Amino acid sequence: MKIHVLLADDHPALLAGIKHELESVPSIAIEGVARDSGQLVQLLTRAPCDVLVTDYAMPGGAHGDGITFISYLRRHYPDLKIVVFTTLDNPAIMQELSRLGVHSVLSKAQETNQLVSAIHAVYAGARYYPSELRGGASSGGPRTAAPRSGPDLTKRELEVVRLYVSGMSVNEIAAQLSRSKQTISSQKASAMRKLGIEREADLFRFAFETGITVTSDAGDGA
Repeated sequence: MKIHVLLADDHPALLAGIKHELESVPSIAIEGVARDSGQLVQLLTRAPCDVLVTDYAMPGGAHGDGITFISYLRRHYPDLKIVVFTTLDNPAIMQELSRLGVHSVLSKAQETNQLVSAIHAVYAGARYYPSELRGGASSGGPRTAAPRSGPDLTKRELEVVRLYVSGMSVNEIAAQLSRSKQTISSQKASAMRKLGIEREADLFRFAFETGITVTSDAGDGA
């Protein structure tokens, strides 16, 4: 399974750095990069795209930037999953992005693995607003909750969930933890059953909303 991703940012060094980091993730395929809204719209007409990672402020493009451009994307590409990758932390802007249906807003101050997690989360149907930005989310956005591991999850079930929502496949988790694929599948299924979760998207949503992915120390213990 490959998630087809387009990247848009008006800073070439940052754009190249993000592209380089994401290209190392087996489940992500970078289908193109753009420096402004005009280039991005041209890409969207010819390149496959499951998830768009775009800067908020990209002046000079044919379709503007900021809220104007995000609104344009939501009107013309309603099924497109959008991650806004930005330095802004204005609560009013966060609330408007959430209202427009943006699936994730992520600060550029976050580590790249947070971006990888956000891409997988929104692809699976979840919405991801990290705790630093949640104050700006509307009531239709993600809920906030204190970090917890869920009802009676074992340490091994918890580490499997953490690794899975970080973007690793069952086979990759099995290799990293030196367990069989069947064992990992069983522990993942057991965790979902205990949580009352049937769909993959709901597992991602639970993990991000409850903070399971915040402390990724999985694999350090038995």
